[in-house]
Amino acid sequence: MILKLINIVAQVVFGFVLLSLALVIVYRFVPVPYTATMAMDEHAIVKDWEPLSRIDRNMVSAVIAAEDGKFCSHDGFDREAIEQAIEERQAGKRERGASTISQQTAKNAFLWQGGGFFRKGLEAWFTFLIENLWTKRRIMEVYLNVAETGLGTYGAQAGAQRYFGHSAARLSPDEASRIAAVLPSPKTREAVNPTGFTRRYGNTIEARIGQVRRDGLDDCVYE
Repeated sequence: MILKLINIVAQVVFGFVLLSLALVIVYRFVPVPYTATMAMDEHAIVKDWEPLSRIDRNMVSAVIAAEDGKFCSHDGFDREAIEQAIEERQAGKRERGASTISQQTAKNAFLWQGGGFFRKGLEAWFTFLIENLWTKRRIMEVYLNVAETGLGTYGAQAGAQRYFGHSAARLSPDEASRIAAVLPSPKTREAVNPTGFTRRYGNTIEARIGQVRRDGLDDCVYE
C-alpha cells in the first residue's frame, strides 16, 4: 500500500514537472493567452498583448525603479530583501515587499493571487524555470503584458489606453511612473489624477527613472 502511494505521488510530481516545463517553454515564444487572475476577475477583462518593441522604454525603467532595482543582476530572487522581510516579520514590523519582477511574472503567468507556503513554493519553482529558460527581456515582456494595471485591465498597453488614451509605445516618464505606481494595488489606485500616496509614489518613481538609465539597471532588457 505504501509503495503504491509512493508510486502515485511520484507520477503526479513527474507529470507536474513535465507540464510546467512544457508551459514555460511554450510561453517563451507564445503570448500568454489567459491567466488564473483574469479567470477569477469579476470585471470585464481588457487586455492587449504587445511585444516589448512596442512598449516605451520609460515603462520598463519605471517598473524596475518601482519594483525591482536588481532585476538585471539577480537570478530571480533578491536574497537581501528576503532576509530583511524575515527580520521585519520576526520583529513584528510591517513587512516590506521582497518579491522580484521575475517572481511576480511567475505568479501572474502560471499561478493565482494570494499567499500560503504551497503557492509560494510553486512560485519559486516557476521563477527558477523562467530565469533559466527565458531571457530577462522575455520575463519583462510577459510581466508588462499580464500584470493587472487597473480594474479588469491587464498589461501596459491596456493600461495606457485606459488612463491616457494612447499606445504604450509612447509613454512619457510621468505616465509610465503613474502606471507603475498603480501596480501594487491596481483595484484601489488610479493613474489619472492620482492623489495622496499614489501621487507621491509616482513622483518618486519618475525621479528614479533617470538613475535606472544612468546606472544601466535596465540594460539586460535591451542587450
